[in-house]
Amino acid sequence: MADIRAFAAYRPRKDIADKVAALPYDVYNREEARAEVIREPMSFLAIDRPETQFPEDYDMYANEVYQKAHDMLWEKIQNGTFVHDEKPCYYLYEQRMDGRIQTGIVACSSVDDYDNNIIKKHENTLAKKEADRIHHVDSCNAQTGPIFLCYRENDSIREVINRVKTEDEPLYDFVTKEGVKSRVFIVDKDEEVTKIANAFKTMDSIYIADGHHRCASAVKVAKKRRTEDPDANGNKEYDYFLSVLFPDSELMIMDYNRVIKDLNGMTSEEFIEKIKEKFDVIPENTAVKPARKCEMGMLVAGKWFRLSAHDDIKSSDAVDGLDVSILQNYVLSPLLNINDPKNDPRIDFVGGIRGLSELEKRCNEDCVLAFAMYPTDIHELFAVADAGLLMPPKSTWFEPKLLSGLFIHAI
Repeated sequence: MADIRAFAAYRPRKDIADKVAALPYDVYNREEARAEVIREPMSFLAIDRPETQFPEDYDMYANEVYQKAHDMLWEKIQNGTFVHDEKPCYYLYEQRMDGRIQTGIVACSSVDDYDNNIIKKHENTLAKKEADRIHHVDSCNAQTGPIFLCYRENDSIREVINRVKTEDEPLYDFVTKEGVKSRVFIVDKDEEVTKIANAFKTMDSIYIADGHHRCASAVKVAKKRRTEDPDANGNKEYDYFLSVLFPDSELMIMDYNRVIKDLNGMTSEEFIEKIKEKFDVIPENTAVKPARKCEMGMLVAGKWFRLSAHDDIKSSDAVDGLDVSILQNYVLSPLLNINDPKNDPRIDFVGGIRGLSELEKRCNEDCVLAFAMYPTDIHELFAVADAGLLMPPKSTWFEPKLLSGLFIHAI
């Protein structure tokens, strides 16, 4: 059973929440992060990316950089920028984008559930990326960026969500500069807090949608603190990590597309002939957005093609049946010699939020080939995680992103 518990968050004052809330730290490069903090000095990105407070050439992983994050966070807590709720509660976090609404439960999830595979993964993590967030969480003595989790729709939780959103006033209600309407509600009635907790206790599987590195980092900080704390009992604040949990019925995964820098010595004509061995190849006059599973758009030599996988390369296997796996197994690896897409400099990944025009732009700048993918389905993600398997790198792109700075979990 999943242990998803209420907590007393530190959160921004209502009048400044829209200025404090920031996109996650990892959607910006260093230059972009600095520019964003200059544009909005109150942005939580200054704490999430504390190197923005130092000279441009300063070592962003130096101890004093992380200490700066700690100092800024707790100064803002002390000066009233952030308020602290008096008792443990849940929060509802509603996001509206392009006419679609998703509403998550903001809560704290159990480190032990992660270790026991009740909270399931579908992606490997890199030690270097973990190390940064481990240092950040440990230094700040707080978790500042929520992990994006999902669960199978539950009637009891839905009843609470509907009641609160219908009858209660939101704590926050604002639109981000990206155009996402964000509302937050508090769930603090004892009977509703109990109802949500009990509903999660009936679940034997919760899934990480996005934030594998943040999640793994929070777990490692907890284990470090357990070894340092003589009173460790498995029920301390550091034994839980900040999460937002969404029902599967409301989530949409966007396409995660690929651009390639060369054709591995082939001409475009030779490459297309090789592709025809495993795919039907249909020329198109306009950009191709795949309409169904096992279909892809391909841009090469300035021309778009619609690819349909032959039956003999389709698979019912949870991983091999993914469209990104079909591309990897029958195109990227055998034809282009891209065997390690996570680390090969010849391939790059373009989130679907950028549109097909970004693929055309890249093919006019630094690439020669692009693939527009059909999005992975949320239940394909569940199937991979349930099987204890891993997806290929860059298989899923979730939008909208969860904002940082709206909820702080002190550990």
